[in-house]
Order: sequence, then C-alpha cells, then structure tokens
Amino acid sequence: YGRFKRLAGYDVFEPIGFDAFGIHSENYALSIGAHPAKLIPQNITTFRRQLRRFGGMFDWRHELSTTDPRYYKWTQWLFLQFFKAGLAFRKRAAVNWCPACKTVLANEQVINGYCERHPDVRVEQRFLEQWFFAITRYAERLLRNLDALDWSESTAAMQRNWIGRSEGAELVFETPGGEAITAFTTRPDTVFGATYMVLAPEHPLVDALTADEQRPVVNAYRRAVQAKDIVSRKVGEKTKTGVFLGSYARNPATGEAIPIWIADYVLMEYGTGAIMAVPSHDERDFEFAQQFKLPIVQVVRLEGQALPIVSEEGVLMNSGQFNGLSCRDGAQRIVQWLAAKGLGRAQVQYRLHDWCISRQRYWGPPIPIIHCDRCGPVGVPEKDLPVELPFIEDFRPDDTGVSPLARHREWYFVKCPQCGALGRRETDVSDTFLDSAWYFLRYPSTEFDDRPWDPQRTKTWLPVTSYIGGNEHAVLHLLYSRFVTMALRELGHLHFEEPFPKLRAHGLIIKDGAKMSKSRGNVVIPDAYIQKWGADTVRMYLMFLGPFQEGGDFRDEGITGIRRFLDKVWALAHEAAVAKARPLPPAVERKLHQTIKKVTADTESLNYNTAIAAMMEYVNEVRSAECGVRSAMEPLLVLLAPYAPHLAEELWSALGHDATIFTAPWPGYDDRIAAGGDVEIAVQVNGKLRGLINVPRGTSQDDVVKRALADAGIRKFVDGKPIRKTVYVQDRLLNLVV
Repeated sequence: YGRFKRLAGYDVFEPIGFDAFGIHSENYALSIGAHPAKLIPQNITTFRRQLRRFGGMFDWRHELSTTDPRYYKWTQWLFLQFFKAGLAFRKRAAVNWCPACKTVLANEQVINGYCERHPDVRVEQRFLEQWFFAITRYAERLLRNLDALDWSESTAAMQRNWIGRSEGAELVFETPGGEAITAFTTRPDTVFGATYMVLAPEHPLVDALTADEQRPVVNAYRRAVQAKDIVSRKVGEKTKTGVFLGSYARNPATGEAIPIWIADYVLMEYGTGAIMAVPSHDERDFEFAQQFKLPIVQVVRLEGQALPIVSEEGVLMNSGQFNGLSCRDGAQRIVQWLAAKGLGRAQVQYRLHDWCISRQRYWGPPIPIIHCDRCGPVGVPEKDLPVELPFIEDFRPDDTGVSPLARHREWYFVKCPQCGALGRRETDVSDTFLDSAWYFLRYPSTEFDDRPWDPQRTKTWLPVTSYIGGNEHAVLHLLYSRFVTMALRELGHLHFEEPFPKLRAHGLIIKDGAKMSKSRGNVVIPDAYIQKWGADTVRMYLMFLGPFQEGGDFRDEGITGIRRFLDKVWALAHEAAVAKARPLPPAVERKLHQTIKKVTADTESLNYNTAIAAMMEYVNEVRSAECGVRSAMEPLLVLLAPYAPHLAEELWSALGHDATIFTAPWPGYDDRIAAGGDVEIAVQVNGKLRGLINVPRGTSQDDVVKRALADAGIRKFVDGKPIRKTVYVQDRLLNLVV
C-alpha cells in the first residue's frame, strides 16, 4: 500500500520496529536456556534479514527496538508524566496469577481457567500491590470518539463492547449495624423484586457483615474462591455456589430485610462488588435463588413469558405506586423517588477497568520509581533516565510475587531523590503493551536523544494516516494507544488525541486448513519459500489467498499459479523490449484502461486479491492478441510494482529506463475507453425525436450536445433558437428544450 501511494504522488513514511520485551520473549529464553539480552538481538537480526528479503518498503533509518535503552528511556519518561498527573497509581488488587509463569496475567491471557502459555496450569487469584494507569477516566471519550474514526467495523465493535457502557443507578441498601451497601444495577425498575443481596467474597464489608456463627464457613468459602481465576468466575458455572453471611440489609424500595450472601459470580472488578438480586428477572439470580431456595417475587408482567422475565418491554407489578408503568418509565421515576430519600442516584458504569501495567518479571523496562520510607513512592529524576535493566544471570522468576530484580542488591538499593535516605527501586517492570502504546510517536524522531519526539516532525507525520493491523489487538494495543495519546494531549505534549484515524484489520493466514502453531509444526518459514519461488511470488501469493480482511489458506500447491503469471509478465516484457512500436488493438486498449481502473480502486481499498486477478486477465488478453509492446507493458509494470517490486524494477530497466520505476507516475485511465464501444443516443427537441447520433460510451453531456448540433438534420429543429434547458440521460437520451 505504501508503494502504491508513493507512485500516486504522496510522500510516504513506512517505519519498522521490534516489540521485543515481555513474557513471551522471556519464557522462550528460559525454555532454551538462553539469556534474553543475548537471544533477542539474534532474533531481531533474523527478522531484519527476512523482512529485507521480502522487499518491504521500510525506512530502516528509523528502525527501533523497545529493548533499546534509548527507546525505553522515553517509555519511562511517559510513565513519569502520568505519575505526576495522577494517572499512574499503585493499589492492592485481585489479579490472575499463573504458578508456572510466576506473574500476573491479564484477563485476555486466561483461557477457560488456564494460562494461555501453559494450557495444563490452572490460574489462581492473588492480591498484590500493582501499578495502574487510570484509563477509566477516559472511558466516555474513548467510546464517543469511535464514531468519528474510519475503522473496520469489527474492530470498532470490539472496542465498544470492551469499554462496555451501561446506564443504570447506584442504590443504597442499609444494614441494622449502620453499614451501607451500594449496588449498581441497570434495572432499577425491578428493585421491588430484590429478595436478597450478593457481595463479592473480596468486598471490604464482608468481615463486618459476617455473623460470628457463620464466620468459619464464610472464611472457608473465601479461601476456595481465591483459588479460582477472575475470568472463570466471570463466566460462571452452571451450579451456583455461595454462603449466607448471617446478616440482612433493607430493600430501599420495600423496606423489607433481605439476606446478604457472598458468591463467586460477583466480582469486585465489576460495578461496586455488590448486586441486588432480583431472581424473577435475572437468569443468574434465578438459578441462585432456586439453588438455595430463596424468595422469588415477580415485579414485571409480560404476557406469554415465564420466569425469569429479562425483557425490558413489560409493565411493572407488585411495585407500589409504580404499578402499571412501563419498565423504562418506572426505572426513571423509581430512581428519582429513591434519590429524594438519599438512597439512590442515576449512574453510568463501564466494563473497562484501569490498566494494570506492572509485571513481576525480569525482561521489561524497570518502572522508574524509588520507594522511600519517609517520602513514599518517588519518581526517578528525568535526568537520571533511563533506569537501565541490569544484566543478571539468574532471571528465573520465583513464587514470591516479587520480580527477580529484587535479588540484584547493588541495583535495588538507591538513595531517595527527595530526602537522600536509603530507598528501594521498584522491581516490577512495565507491561509490554506500554512499550507499543506510543512507538508510533517515536518513529519519525528516532535520532533525537533529548526528547521523545520532535514537535515539528510530529506535526508533519502524525497522526498516522493509514494503520493496518490484526483484530487481536483491538482491545489491547489499539485501546491503550488511544488512551495514551489522549492523555498526552491533555498534558500538553501532543496536538491530536486520536493516533489512528484510519484503520483496517487484516484476516488470518492459516496453513493447510489449520491455524499455524509451532506445536503443530505447520508454521511457514519464509526463507525456504523465497529461496525456491522468489520474494515477489511469495508476496503476491499471500495477497492472492483471499480477501484481505478475511485472510486465507496457505497451501504449497497454490503458489505455482502466481509463479506462472510472473513468468508470463517476464516473457512479455522482454518481448516488448525488442518489439517495434505499434498501436494497441481496441480490445487490448479497452482492457488496459479497465485494468488500470480496477487495480487503482482495489489497491486503494486493500482488495489485493481482485487487483491481482485483474492483472492476470490483462496479461492473458495481451498474449492472446500477440501484443507484447511497450505501450501494453509499461503501464502494467507500474501497476505491478507495489505487488512485485523486484520483478517490476528489473523489467523496467530492461525496457530501457534508467530511473527507478518508483519515480514513474501511476497510470491514468479514460472511463470512456474503459466502457468500450459506441452507443446510440436518441436526440429530442422539445420532447419530440429528431434524430440519432453515435458517440463513445461515457461521453459527457457537453460533448453530446456539440455532436447533436453538428448534425444538420437535428440542427434545423433548433433553428438558432436559444436552448433554455438540457436533459441528458447518460448514454441513452438527449432532450433540448428551445
């Protein structure tokens, strides 16, 4: 796409970099007994060689690696800006913990309760002090801005769902002991049907609300829940589990005392960590109530529906003065009524949670914080950046929940920048997604060591004009990059708040019908294919496999067709190099203009497979007409150049051109020639047929009028009178009103 835009006359900057920190790199190094600091540069060398052989149009002068201290110096600088602004903070939180990886896992890394990297290892829940970025402060803006972005709808939909905006209310359930439990609900209209409450086992009020006689069973249940991961709890098991605390809360609508339970399907990470349970109108609450024989009170009537009725289309019943109202009207009035009593308020909640950026591993940028017993957490002075990752031989993590960096005593202990007392460096490293959340800002300014990005370069090249990536990054890299950019703009460091105004998601390439996997042994290593078929053949085969947004199935037998096509182009171009110039036959000329039009539109819209198919058809037309001449082949080579740059460059030179093909202009086309053939136009004067004329298909209205008036048989009906109105139906009819 970059080469296409350059041929079309644009200035194009297409950078490349290596996102090489993180747990995947570290685990691989551990598995083969290597050190990542030695292994990663070797792997980057391999990647660089392969990418160069593939012929990517990358500007290698601006190459970067996230593991380079000259890069992560500015990752640490970014953290400090957020820390100063209160956007980076530390708190104790429930996290997913993999006993094999010995670190925290994001929810996305937990698959059916098991670690994505260790499918036989059950994920646990731990409570650890973690560093977070306050992405939730930007939830509404992140959601709202999606409507103005030119993104693949599938990607935008994934972000909308991940942010998860919910409108509802926070209701207050008071207890006899003076405690107040706040519960968020999207269905305040059903509060009269709340017959019990459920708290997350981690809720801070559980200890205070647990009756003495229930404490042993409550504590045992909480220990059992702690062994479960957050994702499995969120999905929920068919058989519900829970424990009664032995205490009650007052339903703010009915005034009745309702029992308080804890259950694993309620999470502190969502809402307030407490729910009002309405079993008649919620499936999980209904199953729980049936399991433990709790009361079920119907408060919504909907004809023909059995409990639980979860639809919001019904009418309220058993709801006091609100009986007979629709659910929507009832919700609004009930919230107003409870708000007047100080027991509720309208509220918007988001599924999105603050971004946990700390990892208890070795291979990552150290978080630039010094812990001081007097001053608390203190940011490392910017003049002392980067805080370099020390080389330690034993980087294997242990089960303490503390990074291996804590074992490096010479690095760990350091003076506090504020008071001079002995402090301790933060030993957690930052999430690898922080490295990639800002790299696009660095690319144009890689040679500057005194600033993360140059303001003038940034204004020239950013935001990114066109971004292409996989949907697997929709709710991680893309969301985090948007948040970081918004925050940096708010802090005065950038002139824009959306990094990627245009984004297209590509599909997945599979191999012989199955997803590529090292364990299956079906990974395509490019070197052997390039050696056998050539880089251009492999490039074009990947683009020809299927629609760009869907991907395709890589099969060895399919690549031969592309090679045969390129061999035909080679033969025709060398034939043209020695052939005498002659006009193109009409059929070939028409096909050429059709091909230019098709390839231009399809390349712009990333429909590479159909663009290649159009070029194949054109080559077949040229061969059939035995018309291998320059005027037939030179435009084709320019069309082919973004797809097969090595071959196109070679053949361009064979045709006698000294300059690179990428200085040639992208060929234009004539719609009339592309349409092909003449059409017969009926010419009317004041609505009466006065003659027929033949013109090339697609001729403009002005030219058709000129041709009509040049016809003596038609002109006599106009007889020099002024034409008051012209009606033209393209390629069919002309009516002159005189």
